[in-house]
Parts: sequence; C-alpha cells; structure tokens
Amino acid sequence: MKLVYLALAGSLFAYSGSTAQAPKVKLQLVTDQVQSPVCMAVPGDGSNRQFIVQKEGRVWVVQNGKLLPEPFIDVSSEMVKVNPAYDERGLLGMAFHPQFKTNGKFYLYYSAPVPKPAKGLNHKSVLAEFRVNKASDNQAALSSQKVLLQFDQPESNHNGGDIVFGPDGYLYIASGDGGGGGDKHGATGNGQDLGTLLGKILRIDVNASPYRIPKDNPFVNTAGARGEIWAYGLRNPWRISFDKGTRKLFAGDVGQNKYEEVDIITKGGNYGWRIMEGYHEFNVPSGADKSKLIAPIHEYDHDDGISITGGYVYRGKAIPGLQGQYVFGDYNGKTWTLQQKGGKWQRNDLAFENKPQGNVQLLSWGQDEAGEIYMLVTIPQGGGAVKGLVYKLVK
Repeated sequence: MKLVYLALAGSLFAYSGSTAQAPKVKLQLVTDQVQSPVCMAVPGDGSNRQFIVQKEGRVWVVQNGKLLPEPFIDVSSEMVKVNPAYDERGLLGMAFHPQFKTNGKFYLYYSAPVPKPAKGLNHKSVLAEFRVNKASDNQAALSSQKVLLQFDQPESNHNGGDIVFGPDGYLYIASGDGGGGGDKHGATGNGQDLGTLLGKILRIDVNASPYRIPKDNPFVNTAGARGEIWAYGLRNPWRISFDKGTRKLFAGDVGQNKYEEVDIITKGGNYGWRIMEGYHEFNVPSGADKSKLIAPIHEYDHDDGISITGGYVYRGKAIPGLQGQYVFGDYNGKTWTLQQKGGKWQRNDLAFENKPQGNVQLLSWGQDEAGEIYMLVTIPQGGGAVKGLVYKLVK
C-alpha cells in the first residue's frame, strides 16, 4: 500500500494507492462495428438509446441492443482528416440538451481545419448545436448545424473535447492546454492563463444565441479573463462526468510523462498545471503560491499507465458491489475504481472475467440512463487499422 500526504489548497490531503480488489465483473459486447469509439452519449428521453461517437466523424445509434445501419449524423466533411490508429483530433464529444425530448437539440465538439495551417496554428476546436425534428428520430441533418464557439488549437494534441450538461442545466466543456509538451505557451503556459480557453473547464448557457456566460461564473468580473472559465490549470482533461448521486464533477487529467491524475472540479479551482504534474512540481515560476492549488484525489505513475481515461461513478443496479465507486482506467487497458473511505480515496483493481484478447486501448467510458457503465476500446489490427468495441459492464 502507498500512502502520500500533501499540503495543498490550505489543507492536508491524503490518498492511498491500490490496496483492494473491486468486484470482478463481465463484459457484454454491445457492438464491434464502430471503428474508433471515443464517446457515448444518451438523450435522457426514456428511449434507452446509446449514441456512440466515432472519432472519424460519425455518430451511431444503439437501439434495443442493436447498432442501427445508418449513422445518426456524419460531420466528417466539417473536420480535419484524422488517423484511425492514433490522432487526438476528431469528433471528440457529444451531449444532449436537458430538454432534448421537447426541443430536439444536441451538441458536438470536433476538430476543424483552418484555411492556412502555420506554426502555432494546427486546427480549431468547434462546439456546434444541431437538432432533430422529433426526439425519436434516428437521423439528424448536418444542415441544422449552428456553431456556438470555436477557438484555435496551436498543436494537434491535447484537445480535451468532452462536453456534459451539469445538474444546473449549463454545458461544461473540457479543453486541453493546446498541445506540444510541457505547455510551453507564453510566460506561464495556457493552463495558468485566464486569458485563454485552453487548459480549462468551461461553463456556458446554451439557451441564448450563440450562448450566454452565466453570471455566477468565477471570472466574469476579472480583468483580462475569459468569462467562460469555470476552472483552470488542466493539461488535457480526457473525459469528465457528473456523479448522478453527489453531483460532483470528476475529471481524468492526462499527465506529461510521469503522473496521471483524477480531480474533482470545483468553481474557480486551479488544478496546478504546469506548476504541478499530479502531486509533483513540474515548472514552478518564481514566487508561485502553491498553497492555493487544488490537489488531485488520486494520482498514479507511469509504472501503472501512460494516459488516463476518466470515467463515471457507478450508480446502476446490476453490480451492487460497484455502487458509488468511480470507474476509470488507462489507455494501456488497465482498469480501476476509486472508493472514498474516511476522507481518503482508495484505488481498487477492476478485473474482467472475459477481457478481450490483444492490445486493448481504452478510449473512453459511457453511462446510460440507468447508471450502468460501458467501456469503449480499440484493438490494433496491423497496418494502421483498428477494431473498435463497445462493452457493457455486467455481473
């Protein structure tokens, strides 16, 4: 067992390493026909459909346990061309409006080309609204697109891309630090710069044109700061989620080359990057006040993984032993849970009785309307080809 104490954010914080075994579960195949499944979204309309987001630009519908033959929408014509084997750009996020059942609105986050790529400008991230005529429709028109927000990306990597609606009805957007290595952007890095949307969790009200900045966002009255910012100091938050029970916002933040971390995101919080990588100093400017930085609830080093894939707190009924645990993993295929005990977070190994064979690359997780959890992976096939698989966690 590994126990670490760290004084950050004005308090003594503790976390424990992997010490226990989560309940062993099985994987039930949902589909193996989506090439690069990077996200799963559900409409919350009682249909129990799952929408599988393919990095290359399409969204697919699983209805009554079966993948429908035609995509829900295809935005690949709006995007940069991405490499299936490895590319951090693409169609990266999807969220349904809380009133989707009546207004038919949903949102996508994708990587779009710029007219003239140049040094310091690789592509742009686009947040766009779409709509269907009826919530029950299984196809949406590209022509319904309304771009709400777009911002430049200096490099091809660290795009974040997850978008989720919070219990407050606002849309939360995970944005990476702009890429490259070490956040070498400006004097302090994009993560610490409140004048850029990069390296942040953003929060906007989509019930305006094109959107509204909520009045209670923490930096709306801060000179030089972007009002959309909810929290900052992130490197590349890869998958964020609200716990259906506690309503806390969890984020898996990808580290530089040594440490991966899980954060609970709070209003106005500074999560340390590039001053800190996990619990460890990375690039500390002269005079920096580390006492106000918010520590992760958990970190692991690169003996265990290479790139975190954030997940969900389990709130389903099929696997009682997982109730209330945060399920997450790493791109290298390892999977764990975090369980809070006495103010500390304990990491448990999550093993599957029937894990697929091969070099499993864990891309994402999903959660359906009932709180059950899904695992989205690819397995390289050679020659640059990959096979995508979506599984449901079952007892």
